[in-house]
Amino acid sequence: MTQNTYLELGHLLLISKNKILKKLLLLCVIAGLVSCNSKNDKNAELSKKNVDFYSNIWEVAVNEGRVNILDSAYVDDAVLHTVPEIKGKANAKAYYENYVVGFSERQFTIKEIFADGDKLVKYWQFKGKHTGTFFGIPATGKSVDVIGCTIVKMKDGKIAEEQDFMDNLEFMQQIGLIPR
Repeated sequence: MTQNTYLELGHLLLISKNKILKKLLLLCVIAGLVSCNSKNDKNAELSKKNVDFYSNIWEVAVNEGRVNILDSAYVDDAVLHTVPEIKGKANAKAYYENYVVGFSERQFTIKEIFADGDKLVKYWQFKGKHTGTFFGIPATGKSVDVIGCTIVKMKDGKIAEEQDFMDNLEFMQQIGLIPR
């Protein structure tokens, strides 16, 4: 073989090597994109699952008055960030039982709900008539219509933390505890 033949072979090998490297790079990029989409798909799937679960819980517990569903809705060490803070799933259930016992004609509506995996935010409206004892407050017969927002953290498909935000002054005025 001549020197030119060796040079031509070397050139061909270099071209082949470059083509292989380009193909490998392309495969790596495609694999990275597929893995990102897979992660996004899993997050979207988890978000939907949590939204469906969480929405159903409040339909059953508040609107239907079947608070026993809360026994399986919370993790054992759940926290409701209220004043005072509520800890444990039994105490969370007892907290929400006050709404079911204290109000008839309940309508709890989730107006908007957003999720990112295990984090949820719901914008809601609560309507009802104060016809029973509510956190020790005797019935006033007054109707309420309040809106609020809840930030939620889920864990393994159950509620781990919640924090509600609403106009408590307006709520107390509507049930007649505080004058307007």
